[in-house]
Amino acid sequence: MRNFSELSEQEVLALAISLEEDDERTYENYAEYLRATYPESAAIFTAMSEEESGHRHRLIELYHERYGDFIPQIRRTDVHGFMPRSSIWLGRPMGLEKIREQVEAMEMESLRFYRRAARQTRDASLRQLLDDLAAAERKHEERAESLVAQHLTPAVREEEDASERRLFLLQIVQPGLAGLMDGSVSTLAPIFAAALATHRSHDALLVGLAASLGAGISMAFAEAATDNGSLTGRGSPILRGGVTGAMTTLGGIGHTLPFLIANFQLAMTVAVLVVIVELAAISWIRNRFMDTPFLRAAFQVVVGGVLVFLTGILIGGAG
Repeated sequence: MRNFSELSEQEVLALAISLEEDDERTYENYAEYLRATYPESAAIFTAMSEEESGHRHRLIELYHERYGDFIPQIRRTDVHGFMPRSSIWLGRPMGLEKIREQVEAMEMESLRFYRRAARQTRDASLRQLLDDLAAAERKHEERAESLVAQHLTPAVREEEDASERRLFLLQIVQPGLAGLMDGSVSTLAPIFAAALATHRSHDALLVGLAASLGAGISMAFAEAATDNGSLTGRGSPILRGGVTGAMTTLGGIGHTLPFLIANFQLAMTVAVLVVIVELAAISWIRNRFMDTPFLRAAFQVVVGGVLVFLTGILIGGAG
């Protein structure tokens, strides 16, 4: 990598062209990514992409006048000081506010680049162009704000907020809730069966860790493999699988950790209390995010949990 101060005026100009092309394509990607869910915001990024295209053409025209047709490929990754920028598809799913924050960072970086490049060059016409583009970047934020006012009316903002909430439910809450329910309920039988069969906290702890981690791994792969999100809009299967697996493990670990207590009777009491808290938490989440009446949610969760718990007690007692 090169230091910015080591670049010649020709290299600075070539780098500016590359940066404008990157920004133009980034805005195009944002627009395409948002078009189906947030069409009004997509229109904003399309307009910003067109502005960056105009900047790039001005830079190319000056480059041709000074240095000819060949433009060396100098990228942001070749020069020290630029922020790393990943392709949007690596970051899916990405919320609307997160994208807007990244856009603000992009514009600030471009502004700093043009100001420094203008100070470094001695060519009057090049310095004038760089100063003009710095001014354009300063106005770009104003332009974005005017586009927001034009396209993002209160009604549109309300619709986009509703869409973002639906995506959050599909991509995070639903897989997380499914994992938490599975981990909290399905591990009850093996953990309490082992505890009652051996009357040893250590044995119940080992079975609980194995059941929780095994269920987490299984649920993670099952969630990731069943839906790639291309048709359902549920987002990255890796993200959903990770959320499901983590919450499944958490659901089982919760009533496993009390068996770290050496006193078996105390460990059992604490574990039962933790199970009650877990079932109440699941009921609250279903009521809060899934619009399920709390009593109905509690009844459904408690019935399933009690049946599995009794299964563990019967099997453990028989041992």
